[in-house]
Amino acid sequence: MNNTNYFINGLKTQNEKVILEIYTNSYPSVRRFVLQNSGQEVDAQDVFQKAIIQIMARVQVQNVVIKSTFDGYLFTACKNLWRRELNKSKRMVTFDQPIELKVEANDMAQSVLEQERWEFFQEKLELISGNCKEILKRFFKKMPYKDIAKELDYSDDNVVRQRVFKCKNKLTQMIKEDNRYNQLKTL
Repeated sequence: MNNTNYFINGLKTQNEKVILEIYTNSYPSVRRFVLQNSGQEVDAQDVFQKAIIQIMARVQVQNVVIKSTFDGYLFTACKNLWRRELNKSKRMVTFDQPIELKVEANDMAQSVLEQERWEFFQEKLELISGNCKEILKRFFKKMPYKDIAKELDYSDDNVVRQRVFKCKNKLTQMIKEDNRYNQLKTL
């Protein structure tokens, strides 16, 4: 059994030894990410805990398929949660009263939905041609067109622009043709 299945099964059965192992293996990279991105130690702990609870809840109710490593999957969930927290704090007004449980539950549901949307997007990205995948991965990382052209051996950045446009349209078409798109879009 690979590590991913080991960790998923450990979360599903709430095996304390496995959960401790997840903390030991994965928390340091999440901590480093949060600290490097305007967070504190307590923020890293909160985000990590929320991600673990989110994944535990998902594995209890549905069959979660992880195509990367478990560590990578957990890190992505934490990263998405932390970015969400940063965006929320930009808009949030501070109150001196405790957050209602209802708000916390709604927040958790929203983060699970965001994770499902991200996984759906990643699944579709893996289905497009290798060339499109390479171009779009660089494009989504905001790499300049001229650098993409150089790295992927295109004649100039205009050719890359055209390829990005065509590949994005193909990806969008694949996403919209999947029945899950409407479900994930409207939730």
